[in-house]
Amino acid sequence: MKISSLSLIVLMGCLLFNASQVLAIHHEPQDSQAPQQQASDGKTANNEGTVVDVIDTTGYTYMELENGGNRFWIAAPTTKVNKGDRIRYVQEMVMTNFTSKTLNRTFGTLIFVSSTQVKK
Repeated sequence: MKISSLSLIVLMGCLLFNASQVLAIHHEPQDSQAPQQQASDGKTANNEGTVVDVIDTTGYTYMELENGGNRFWIAAPTTKVNKGDRIRYVQEMVMTNFTSKTLNRTFGTLIFVSSTQVKK
């Protein structure tokens, strides 16, 4: 429960943080968005993707996911994942022009998630 409480505090801090006033060295494309992919059964496969890149920091795991040809970044509580894993996630909020001071990087769009699950 300690990690969940810490994550909640960090997420609340992010809500108060105005990322639009921060200058950054690295910018992601502004058109990065969570995907809307058609699953084989005709339903939309939301909130999932294949891990393309992973960056671990204290308290968070940043993951670049690919779904339907779209790439996007999510930030989850520390999670053990590998490149190539297919995961599902529970979306909490989307931040645009979010700057991670830890990574010294700005994400055009970053989806904060409360949990992830590796699909088998």
